[in-house]
Amino acid sequence: MTNSISRRGFFQNVSTGIYGAALAYLLGRDAGLRAAEVPLDLKPRPPHFAPKAKSVIHLFMNGGPSQMDLFDPKPALDKHHGDPYFNKIPGEVENPQSAGALMRSPFKFAQHGQCAMWVSDALPHLARQVDDLALIRSMYTTNLTHEPAIYLIQSGKMSPGKPTLGSWVVYGLGSENQNLPAYVVLDDPLGLPINGTENWQAGYLPPQFQGTRFRSTGSPILNLKSDVARPAEIVDMERDLLSRLDQLHKKERPGQPNLDARIASYELAGRMQLEAADALDLSRESLPIKEMYGIGREPTDSYGRRCLVARRLVERGVRFVQLYINAQIWDNHTSLATDLKAACQRTDQPIAALLRDLKQRGLLDTTLVVWGGEFGRLPIAQLSADKDERKAGRDHNKNAFTTWMAGAGIKAGTTFGATDELGMAAVEDRVSVPDWHATILHLLGLHHDQLFFDQNGLKDKLTGVHGGNIVKGILA
Repeated sequence: MTNSISRRGFFQNVSTGIYGAALAYLLGRDAGLRAAEVPLDLKPRPPHFAPKAKSVIHLFMNGGPSQMDLFDPKPALDKHHGDPYFNKIPGEVENPQSAGALMRSPFKFAQHGQCAMWVSDALPHLARQVDDLALIRSMYTTNLTHEPAIYLIQSGKMSPGKPTLGSWVVYGLGSENQNLPAYVVLDDPLGLPINGTENWQAGYLPPQFQGTRFRSTGSPILNLKSDVARPAEIVDMERDLLSRLDQLHKKERPGQPNLDARIASYELAGRMQLEAADALDLSRESLPIKEMYGIGREPTDSYGRRCLVARRLVERGVRFVQLYINAQIWDNHTSLATDLKAACQRTDQPIAALLRDLKQRGLLDTTLVVWGGEFGRLPIAQLSADKDERKAGRDHNKNAFTTWMAGAGIKAGTTFGATDELGMAAVEDRVSVPDWHATILHLLGLHHDQLFFDQNGLKDKLTGVHGGNIVKGILA
């Protein structure tokens, strides 16, 4: 009896070949796409000028941390606690039906470090690192609702479908490590943030510039490893065959950026099988380091693991690492005293440990660490349905919020900008979201006006048509 093999049988016997078949089918539909004159790989590219930072760790505090309860003390709130104020700001309140009077902070402030920076007792660990921080107290944005405000802080636009900050960075600079993604996302195992995966999408940029999610426990990326162990020689032969098939497919469809990006993602997945597992293997870290991050105990274990993984990734040349916290733990509309403290207890020690660890390894000289949310909070109370003032929180505030940066190129121990006496609005050295973006790009050696993507003849940029101003007051 003749032993013949069909095309389907061939691909079933070559384990990775089935993915090649699927790839050929899916990518055949890309033939009508117009080619774009953009870099289609993640190889390192020269910056516009000498950079201070080589990589970024973005600690995104989605939900809107309260500036006057963490970094911006307001004695006037103590003095005027309980005084009516809503009638002066009705258009700035998202939930007017629950608006109360002026509310003092339930936390105590003190000055810390040689720089005498003000920090509340909700952040005792970070308070010991203030001499490494540049605190921006005068941030403001243009929308007081989470979704559009998050789109703006992430992508420079208040609508979905735009490239995010991390995508712009790797589009401009590529990556130092070709065996790991250039842009890694460490989201919370407990759930996605508001706007979900749109927080790290590449938008209209080629898809290889979007963020790649890594899990902090278990297999870092689902379906990365084969279910069946095979000799390395066989794996190499399979990959070589698939690469040849891909090249034949590409040759018949030139100038297809999506096709190139998808093939590149499969090739990267193969190279990642060893290095991704190594980067996330925290068993290689000493017990004192893990204890410093709060790993192995609650409530710091999860965020501590992700902060330590972030350090291991930038140590290996990953360009942009972004950390998220689940849902909206900083969105303290009620029970501010307990809920804000709980948010700090989950993140304070791990973040302080990250700064210490980067510094002791010399990585803070080349890494920019960025902390902040999408907006701030109001100086008035937001009351619960039963009007119990003991359960009061704060509503959203687009006119004032606080962020900080640390590391490469930053003037450490700096407090920049100011809000009014109640913390309602930024009034001194105001910093817009485009200014914030322009400053991050500047520290990476990128000029925000020269980093663009041609969209139907228009040069679209992260900082938009009007651009931004570099916040020189926080630069070393």
